[in-house]
Amino acid sequence: MFQPSQHDVRNFFCQTLAKQRNGELLSPIETLAAGWIAEHPEYHAELADVEAALAAVYDVDEGRTNPFLHLSMHLSISEQVSIDQPRGIRQAVELLAAKRNSLHDAQHEVMDCLGEMLWASQRSGLPPDGHAYLDAVRRRATR
Repeated sequence: MFQPSQHDVRNFFCQTLAKQRNGELLSPIETLAAGWIAEHPEYHAELADVEAALAAVYDVDEGRTNPFLHLSMHLSISEQVSIDQPRGIRQAVELLAAKRNSLHDAQHEVMDCLGEMLWASQRSGLPPDGHAYLDAVRRRATR
C-alpha cells in the first residue's frame, strides 16, 4: 500500500498547482488534483508557497482548515467513486450530487461520512467500516 509522508502529500499538491499555473503536462492523478485545487481558490496562496506549506501546522483549536487533508479527501473520494469501492459508493455519491446539484457539495458531505468512519476506526482500534460509511452516504443521499 502506498503511504506517502506528510511532506510528500504537501509537495504533491504544491507542485501540482505550480505545474498547472506554468502550463506543464500533468499526470492523470495531478489532473484530478488540479481540478479540486481549482475548486478551492482559498488554498492557492498556501499551495503556492512550498516552504511555508511544508512547515505549516494546522491546529483544529486555531480553527485553521488543513488544505492538504481537505484536498486529499477529495482525491480519496474521487478514487473510491472511480473504482466503486466500497461497492455502491459510486451510485450513492452520484445520487447525492444530483440531489445537491453539485458534485463539490456532495463530496463535502461524503467527507463528513469518511471522517466519521476514520475517527470511529481510530477510536475503536478496528479496521474502517466501509459498510457504515456507505450507509451514512446513502442516508444523506436519500433524505
